[in-house]
Amino acid sequence: MIAVTLYSRADCHLCEQALDDLGKLQEVIPHHLEVVDVDSDPELNRTFGSKLPVVEAGPYRIKAPFNRQDLRITLSAAVEIGQNADGMEKPETVLKEKLKEVWSKSDDLTTWFANHYLAVFNFMVLIYVGLPFLAPVLMNAGIERPAKIIYGAYGLVCHQLAYRSIFLFGEQPVYPRAAAGIDDMLTFSQVTSQGEGNTAREIFAARSYVGNDLIGYKVALCQRDLAIYGAILLFGLLYALTGRKLPGLPWYLWILFGLVPIGLDGLSQLLSQPPLNFWSYRESTPLLRIATGALFGFTTAWFGYTLVEETMVETRQMMARKYKRTHGLQEKL
Repeated sequence: MIAVTLYSRADCHLCEQALDDLGKLQEVIPHHLEVVDVDSDPELNRTFGSKLPVVEAGPYRIKAPFNRQDLRITLSAAVEIGQNADGMEKPETVLKEKLKEVWSKSDDLTTWFANHYLAVFNFMVLIYVGLPFLAPVLMNAGIERPAKIIYGAYGLVCHQLAYRSIFLFGEQPVYPRAAAGIDDMLTFSQVTSQGEGNTAREIFAARSYVGNDLIGYKVALCQRDLAIYGAILLFGLLYALTGRKLPGLPWYLWILFGLVPIGLDGLSQLLSQPPLNFWSYRESTPLLRIATGALFGFTTAWFGYTLVEETMVETRQMMARKYKRTHGLQEKL
């Protein structure tokens, strides 16, 4: 049975993880484990400093960061050296064979994505939220065919109701339903002579309506969706500018400021209108749709991107260790 020494200190999360990993490896690679608190010896403290945990197994020593697989490889190599009675094979040779890996193109891609995922996400969201604005620009320029392709594509993911959309190149940026109660704005029915009801025919007509030269042309995403994805893009850019250093948003704050406002606004509107009619008819205003959508998008990005960053940190560390192993840079002290 090989002797293994774990150099650690109190209140060290990585040390506790290493101890747990070694415990789980006992069944696979039996070993005698000694745990040494470096703070109990000034000389050890000077030797190791903050570079903990450190594990010694036979002639090998590895220090953080490492994972259970790294420990298993090191312990296996130490066992093999112990079993090599004639001593003809050097420890370095055994460990290199155990750690023999190939750095592939997929590893290059994984490393690149782990370092640049935020730029990829921001670019994708920028394209997604930018194309809907291109549709009214094209319509206003008389280039209708590509504009209609954009409207059709986004119509698969958004209701595109004209009275809940933003318009460009017209008299007003929005043309709400009369039920929204915005007195200083022309309503959708006033500028189009179309109904604003909830029959299938009226909803289809409002969905299909694109606009004209007088009132402008609608953006291919509704007000709330534009606010959601615009806020996601905004947070992504801020997160990039801060070097991905913002702390994560607690889940309860995401629910309180992200989900609750948009849920109350959307559900209270939905449940008040036909065919449900649970209470007095209510139509949300453009400002409320944009505000609640922006809150949802910003907090969702904050909550989600910081979780992704935690995963990417682990991926970057894992790929850095593999790069060292495959390029002959595995540290042996």
